[in-house]
Amino acid sequence: MTVLDALDLAGCDDRELGRRAQAGDARARRALIERYLPFARRLALRYRQSAEPLDDLTQVASIGLIKAVDRWEPSMGHAFISYAMPTILGEVRRYFRDATWMVRPPRGLLELGRVVEHARDPLGAALGREPSVADLAEFLDRPAAAVAEAHQAYACRSTRSLDIPVDDSDREPSTVGELVGREDDEYVRVEARTVVERLTRILDQRAREILRLRFEHDLLQSEIAAAVGCSQMQVSRIIRVSLERMSAHASTLEAVLERA
Repeated sequence: MTVLDALDLAGCDDRELGRRAQAGDARARRALIERYLPFARRLALRYRQSAEPLDDLTQVASIGLIKAVDRWEPSMGHAFISYAMPTILGEVRRYFRDATWMVRPPRGLLELGRVVEHARDPLGAALGREPSVADLAEFLDRPAAAVAEAHQAYACRSTRSLDIPVDDSDREPSTVGELVGREDDEYVRVEARTVVERLTRILDQRAREILRLRFEHDLLQSEIAAAVGCSQMQVSRIIRVSLERMSAHASTLEAVLERA
């Protein structure tokens, strides 16, 4: 856009720019957007106390402004600013509704959670205390289980750090992470199973099957013999020899790793 074009468009009112933009004049569309960018930023500033970065909110408000410019029909008689304001604010609120959740609940649960949160303060003021789930369920005429689930889901908007102390009154308070974490024996079991699977690769198929029946299915040697079609003595010998071979192979691998 040249300087002369900018001066020409600067003298146009909103309706004239809107009519030109509707006719496909990209310069008029751009001029109308740029004219109201400060207005979009002022609307975004209304939400500056939220946890969202102001730059993100300004960008969302600017997108709302662009949508307002593209949808506005000057022939309807409405002033552009009266059309743009609810469009921009709607875009910002939609951003908070859809894009600021750490864990996104289903839409129905999210909507119910919003209703529950909006009802909490007026109901609490009427009762003179913090309303319980039963109070909210009765007030909203909803099942108590659904209200409780919605309240829990609404808490998913933000997350707490695992390093936050649970009780500040303690001299050495425990953190959330310390209380949530615990030893998981399954990790040891998985690692042991992986090691055994690697060691059994040196055995033939019959020996691996006998070890599986003995140590995984906990069968007696007589039951194993009947299952694989050999004597109990052979089963006993195969188990003993296989364990010895696996132990020797493990010792060899350990020695190699130590040298490495």
